[in-house]
Amino acid sequence: MATQNEATSLRLVVAGLGYSGAAVAREAAAAGWRVTGTVRDPARSSAAPGVEVVPFAEARPAIAAATHLLATAAPGEGTGDPVLAAHGDAVRAAPDLRWIGYVSTTGVYGDHDGGWVDERTPPTPMQDRTRRRVAAEGQWAAFADRLPVDLFRSGGIYGPGRSVFDELREGTARRTVKPGHAFSRIHRDDIALAVLAAMRQDRAPGLRVLHLVDDEPAESAVVVEEAARLLGVEPPPAVLFGEAWPRMSPMARSFWGENRRVSNVATKAALGIAWRHRTWREGLAAILREERGERPA
Repeated sequence: MATQNEATSLRLVVAGLGYSGAAVAREAAAAGWRVTGTVRDPARSSAAPGVEVVPFAEARPAIAAATHLLATAAPGEGTGDPVLAAHGDAVRAAPDLRWIGYVSTTGVYGDHDGGWVDERTPPTPMQDRTRRRVAAEGQWAAFADRLPVDLFRSGGIYGPGRSVFDELREGTARRTVKPGHAFSRIHRDDIALAVLAAMRQDRAPGLRVLHLVDDEPAESAVVVEEAARLLGVEPPPAVLFGEAWPRMSPMARSFWGENRRVSNVATKAALGIAWRHRTWREGLAAILREERGERPA
């Protein structure tokens, strides 16, 4: 692990200061890294202290100087990974680059009828968007002959300002009941934990798959019920999946049409970590504590 003084010589570029990218940038800056994050429009973005924000179109100098690069943006239709489409030559020529990370999705595994997948399971994407993800993973994997490359396959990302609590307060939460159908989730701050742990490792060139999911895949209705209990409100009425299906959007149908449980055992062992929020229960409770200004448990 880098010391505080060593970290100041490490230059991280987060290509995409979205919800999870901003969390990684904030944590890295707090640990003493020099951090630059890209956004489409800096005028509409705010960053944590110590994070320099640059327009994505002007990121070439930062990428050229980077020691570590994390890409978080989803691939476009027909254009592949947006970072490589715009700045691939800068990535390939960066003289000090020593690590690449790419945040993908566990959706690349497709449907496993509720069975477990692990880091060795081959992708079997069922949707156009996840096929594009697999293709983008392949673009980044091409760098693994000379650099350590980590593919972070993430479950559903939640955290402060982006959780079922917000849906309950807005009256948009749905309690769809489909017994045996599980989703895997990850708290935003555990994404930052895992990425920082990976960046700090001294690893030989090669490709590694890591799973950003907590320890307990769970049915959606169960999570909604627990969130309502924590807020002290009644959960929305239960609706059987078959009744909900006709009213679902195509995107929602694609999510509900796949059922898998994602293991994180090899990931936690490889990174030497335990999650800050072992399951979504601890994660939801932590969001409420943060909202109330309480100290972490």
